[in-house]
Amino acid sequence: MALMPIPTEQIGSIPRPAELLNAMRAHAAGQFSDEQLQAAQDGALRDTISRLEASGSPVISDGEQTKPSFATYPLAGLKNLAPDGVVIPFADGHTRQLPKLTAGPFRYGMRASGFLKAAKKYAHRPVKQAVISASALSLLYPSNGLRDYPQDIFIRDLKDEAERDIRECLQAGAACVQIDFTEGRLSLKLDPSGGLLDSFIRLNNSVLERFYPEERKQIGVHTCPGGDRDSTHSADVDYTKLLPALFRLKVGRFYIQLASEPDRARVLECVRTLLNPGQILFVGVTDPMNPRVETSEMVRDRVLEAAKFIPLDSLGATDDCGFSPFADDTSTSRETAFAKIKNRVEGTAMAAQVLGV
Repeated sequence: MALMPIPTEQIGSIPRPAELLNAMRAHAAGQFSDEQLQAAQDGALRDTISRLEASGSPVISDGEQTKPSFATYPLAGLKNLAPDGVVIPFADGHTRQLPKLTAGPFRYGMRASGFLKAAKKYAHRPVKQAVISASALSLLYPSNGLRDYPQDIFIRDLKDEAERDIRECLQAGAACVQIDFTEGRLSLKLDPSGGLLDSFIRLNNSVLERFYPEERKQIGVHTCPGGDRDSTHSADVDYTKLLPALFRLKVGRFYIQLASEPDRARVLECVRTLLNPGQILFVGVTDPMNPRVETSEMVRDRVLEAAKFIPLDSLGATDDCGFSPFADDTSTSRETAFAKIKNRVEGTAMAAQVLGV
């Protein structure tokens, strides 16, 4: 399939079908076997890939059908965790809580390359893979420390594991690897001084520096103010306070939430001064938290708006965030997600035609 003149990619998660959600609940209750759960997962994966390819998407993903969440897949099966970790409050009043580490060493229980390999069995187009950032997983370490596992040793192990997660995806043939960094904007809410954000950037860059420049062209970072049950955790934080730090990350691709921003031009003006030659900026042109399906014409106009600020050879289009980053998030229907994706692909192509590329 020929590449689109203006690239377009989804961020990650697609709402899981009811059959898969029912199978997950039954398996957790001991009412479904591993084989029955696997059959439901395979069915959801095949259907998701087929529908993404039918949308015209030039690059697809597995839709995170078998991930419990975008953030916690590395923790699957680990025994050295307690449930009472960092609490993340959302604007509508609900919360998500991370587990916390109870002992070392820290090792991933599951790696993203497994999802990629499963998707490639069914895919006929390039497949991208999302991974969680080292900075998000750094929040697992308890604030009062661990006597037999100092924080500096934890960070060393974490960096090794994060590097391996990315590298194995590249080795398995990922079209690109997207690092999810939703905690970036949130960090400014937790620490308005920017000190926490700076520590996150340093940690992630210490992982990225282990890759050659050519490899980093295939690695990107996604930022948004959170997206869960149609609510956010940090949309009230000034976006332009995050962006200068974000663009210090040593990646070749940036995926930024933009469709839901009240002043997109202000954000684009800021980004224009930060984007380096050779980097690609994927701007959000659909809002997964808005039940209204953007028309192709709306997408076209948002891409054209971005093209006033961003060079065409550096411009791409995406969704603001995943449609269901946690498996139990059913706030957006599967049909709505695929409709938004189809219109994003069509609208991006329409913008390219207007721009003569």
